Amino acid sequence: MVAPVTLPPIGVSKSQLAYQWITARISDGTFTPGYRLVLGAIGKDLGVSVVPVREAIRRLEAEGLVTFERNVGAQVAMLEETEYLYTMQTLSVVEGVATALSAPFITTADIQRARTVNQAMIASLEDLNPHRFTELNLEFHSILFESCPNPHILDLVHRGWNRMKVLRDSTFSFVPGRARDSVAEHDNLLQLIESGADALTLELAARAHRTGTLDAFLVYQKSQHPQPASDPSREREPDQ
Repeated sequence: MVAPVTLPPIGVSKSQLAYQWITARISDGTFTPGYRLVLGAIGKDLGVSVVPVREAIRRLEAEGLVTFERNVGAQVAMLEETEYLYTMQTLSVVEGVATALSAPFITTADIQRARTVNQAMIASLEDLNPHRFTELNLEFHSILFESCPNPHILDLVHRGWNRMKVLRDSTFSFVPGRARDSVAEHDNLLQLIESGADALTLELAARAHRTGTLDAFLVYQKSQHPQPASDPSREREPDQ
């Protein structure tokens, strides 16, 4: 049983509180794909009316995390591989831009912090925990994109990462070999930032890093569903 939250934190609206509460439970797997979101029950847990909960649900629906069907209600969106593809493609673009725009504001201390996180990722390679590796991966990239001065682009990056948490806990569970390439590419990104590389070079490197993970996953998927070899005996004879 979740203890009711009678008042949201200062500066947080009831709608935002509901949004954060639901999003957290989708992200940590408490609310699994297909889980029905009962507005009244959520409102009771949070100590609010259904109005802010409904507003939160609409926002989550717009982000693709929740679906709503007549006579069924709101439920956590089901997993679809095509959604993973689209999300990764979109994230590669917006995160690449965000990283490039952040670069001028990244400090020496930020670089050192990112290297520390990457070292932790390297240390975890021998006994890989994909979930923990993914958490560290987000921590690393957050250092590189959170200084983005464009709030609209940054919001899209956050939405992409939130969507990824729902679609797949960790791609590295399926392609663990990608983890080793990933940390090497992290070091390359940091070197580009330190050397003052131009924005386009950095953006393309960040995009290539993201699509590298997508490409590895798509190769894995193809290996799991190989196309059957054609049977010559079944080929139709040409018309005489």
